[in-house]
Amino acid sequence: MTKSPDKSKEKTEEKTVIQTVEQISAGGAVFRQTDSALEVAIIAVNPSNRWQLPKGIVDEGETPEIAALREVREEAGIEAELVELIEKVEYWYFGTQSGKRVRFHKFVHFYLMKNVAGNVANHDHEVSESCWVKPEEAIKMLAFKSEKETVEKAKDLLAKLQEK
Repeated sequence: MTKSPDKSKEKTEEKTVIQTVEQISAGGAVFRQTDSALEVAIIAVNPSNRWQLPKGIVDEGETPEIAALREVREEAGIEAELVELIEKVEYWYFGTQSGKRVRFHKFVHFYLMKNVAGNVANHDHEVSESCWVKPEEAIKMLAFKSEKETVEKAKDLLAKLQEK
């Protein structure tokens, strides 16, 4: 006679399912030409003070282009004009939403932008500092590899546009 397995001894393993949330953000590499150099606007965000390009969530009913212009105005304190899309960056990260751990699948639309007006001192409260730096300096300062690459691509695009 075969012995049937004792169900009471079986361990029940509960799998934790982590929700995936898609996020769409937009921002820009905003450039200006001074008498002495080409410069790009970068920001340091609270509380970490890490340097990054201005960007943020695309609000409901907003296009990525409009969101990018709004985020640059809010975070860097400047008005800009869209030149063209540099790239759409995709990445994953874990965070918290409504008190629960979630996995974010994020897409960031980065635009090449031309400075029109404003002052980097007029940034919002989420930003601890906003400044103009040479692109090479920005690449050294930026916290994220993808944003360093975005500035490199923006420089190349600017060079091509100036050749025309």
